[in-house]
Amino acid sequence: MKRAAAIATASFTLFAAGCATNTQQAAQPAQTPAASASSLDAAIAGPQRSERAKARDVYRHPKETLQFFGVEPTQTVLEIAPGGGWYTDILAPWLHDHGHLVEAHYISTSPQLAAEDRDTDAAFLRKLAASPALYGNVKVGSLHAGQFNGFDAHEQFDRVLTFRNIHNWIKDGQIDDNLRAFWLALKPGGVLGVEEHRAKRGATVQQMIDSGYVTEDYVIEHAQAAGFVLAGRSEINANPKDTKDYPNGVWSLPPTYQGGEVDRAKFAAIGESDRMTLRFIKP
Repeated sequence: MKRAAAIATASFTLFAAGCATNTQQAAQPAQTPAASASSLDAAIAGPQRSERAKARDVYRHPKETLQFFGVEPTQTVLEIAPGGGWYTDILAPWLHDHGHLVEAHYISTSPQLAAEDRDTDAAFLRKLAASPALYGNVKVGSLHAGQFNGFDAHEQFDRVLTFRNIHNWIKDGQIDDNLRAFWLALKPGGVLGVEEHRAKRGATVQQMIDSGYVTEDYVIEHAQAAGFVLAGRSEINANPKDTKDYPNGVWSLPPTYQGGEVDRAKFAAIGESDRMTLRFIKP
């Protein structure tokens, strides 16, 4: 489809000595982040991350999560569906000097979902292009119907990472094709790291689609069917305050607040969703 070709064409490796303003938060003053970070701590604390993004660390635990997935700065890492680049802003400087980062926009087979992602994907590309000293080594491609475009995806990666995307792929009917694509993209011994909104055990597939919460059993079953071996579970991103019974599903909670001002204080007190954090290995 045309959009897939456009994103594949947008794959790039920009190199430049200077660094322009990070455009993720246009209202913020111009910043000139370093092109690389000597440590994961430095990447997380770096000025390329907005204060709004850093405020979500208390829910997302990026350091502990990336450590649990075994990510190292010398690895070749593929992030799926980066959205606005919340994790890209950490991974890009950390992998800049000694590793490689590839980002794959997910192009839904659903026209509605594809349209919802279009503006986000375009903004992400503009952000990368605006700061070549920071993001110039990042390569961008796409994933559509279980096929990668814009880069070599045959046993090229040490890590494939996906954050809160599984529910969309279930709704789209692409979960199994995508997991198989991840298996093929990983080197033998490589790791698939999954973070996802966690449903109560026994939730039906339709309930998962409607609420955005997915059971751990579902994710494990489908990952194993694709050839992966479960290597670890973590409660890093657990939230026991999340009762998972809201009118607008997971989107009732921050940062979406889909219900507007209705019970907003209640949802703010709960925080972001309860999440599974799973590590799978390709034998």
